[in-house]
Amino acid sequence: MPLIKKVNGILPVWGNNCVIAENATITGDVVMGSNCSVWFNAVIRGDVHSIRIGDNVNIQDNVVIHCTYQKSPVSIGNNVSIAHGAIVHGCTIGNNVLVGMGAIIMDDVVVEDNVIIAAGAVVTKGVVVESGSVYGGMPAKKIKSLDISLLEGEVKRISGNYMMYAGWYDEGL
Repeated sequence: MPLIKKVNGILPVWGNNCVIAENATITGDVVMGSNCSVWFNAVIRGDVHSIRIGDNVNIQDNVVIHCTYQKSPVSIGNNVSIAHGAIVHGCTIGNNVLVGMGAIIMDDVVVEDNVIIAAGAVVTKGVVVESGSVYGGMPAKKIKSLDISLLEGEVKRISGNYMMYAGWYDEGL
């Protein structure tokens, strides 16, 4: 059973058909849409500000999602994959986004729709990641435009597959 904790009287809520790993942690002011998956050891801490997560979002193993007290909430759109070990902190992520393994997205970043953040990238405070881009590096910069084959073959494929993967587990995650 996942660790779901109320903070200041607020209990996390989620929509239909969500799958949450038994060792995931979700606390406080977290609202998650439908058809989402939260994988092993992921932590979503809505203790110091709000976290809003859309539909068809997968939050993979060891991801940390957190905010900055009274300053920077988290907002995540639809059809988003946040890969293993990523840190999402006090930022806004649009629709159809892939956040690569080990990437870090800092406070007040705005990731527009249809974007890939490369594995290991560090998107520093306040950066606007323009729609239709691939950002990578430390600090992250635009490295190329996101063509339709990457959007369909990576971003949408991965976000579409994670509920299927969750279904492979005999007793759920």
